[in-house]
Amino acid sequence: MQLTEHFHLSEFTNSQTASRLMLDNMPNDTETKAIRLLCENVLEPVRVHYARPVRISSGYRSEAVNRAIRGSRTSQHCKGEAADFEIPGISNVDVCRWMEAHINYDQLILEFYTPGIPDSGWVHVSYRHSYRNMELTAQRVRINGIRRTRYVPGIVA
Repeated sequence: MQLTEHFHLSEFTNSQTASRLMLDNMPNDTETKAIRLLCENVLEPVRVHYARPVRISSGYRSEAVNRAIRGSRTSQHCKGEAADFEIPGISNVDVCRWMEAHINYDQLILEFYTPGIPDSGWVHVSYRHSYRNMELTAQRVRINGIRRTRYVPGIVA
C-alpha cells in the first residue's frame, strides 16, 4: 500500500524479528492511518527537503514484535505513530536540527549519536494530532556498572 509519494507500508512492517519468529506485524486500520499521518506530516517533508531516500530501520511494531525485542510497553511504534530512520550521507544531528526548525512532531529523539561520527545512531520521530514538539537525546551511560539509557532534553551533539 502506497502511503505517500515516497513511502510504502512495507517499509514500516518489515521486521527481521517478525520474520525469524513468524510473528504477524501488520497494522490494523487505525494504526495504518497513524502511519500515513506520520508519513504525510513528518517523513515526506524530510524526504522532499533532502531529496534522498529515508531509510526506516524500525517502523510499526505489533505487540508481539515489541515484546520480542523488549520494547517499551508504551512505545508509539505499536500505535503506528513512530519510526526510526537515517538518511545515508546526511548527519543525524543535521537531520534533527532541520526537523526541529521546520516540522511539527510529537517527539524527536537523537538516539545514541557519537559526536564526530555523523552517521552514528539514528533519528526517532513520532507524530500524533496532539503533538508536543519535544526534543530529546538518548545516551548510553553506565550507572553502577550497568548500561542504561539516559534521555536528556534537547538535541545534544
